[in-house]
Amino acid sequence: MMFIVVKFTIRPERSDEWLSLVAEFTEATRGEEGNLFFEWSRSVDNPHQFVLVEAFRDGEAGGVHVNSDHFRTAISWMPDVVAQTPEIVNVEVPQDGWGQMGEVSPRGNS
Repeated sequence: MMFIVVKFTIRPERSDEWLSLVAEFTEATRGEEGNLFFEWSRSVDNPHQFVLVEAFRDGEAGGVHVNSDHFRTAISWMPDVVAQTPEIVNVEVPQDGWGQMGEVSPRGNS
């Protein structure tokens, strides 16, 4: 699986609308056959930073994504909204999605 994490730091005057701005892009990406997940979170330390955690079945599916119309559309307007160049981690991992953490599980109700 191709596992990707991207930090987007948004211009302060645009950060409150970021999730609305990426909504169409998000839904289109989630609809791609090779997409496993595509999830946004807002930083607890910087209210103008959003973290995108995404994964694709393999490199081929990732290639389909970056060549899609919705990807090209998104990257065409993003430079007007970001405050700095996004930071990315992109790595291939030997699993097919989320696994369960072995160190923590819910306790029974007492």
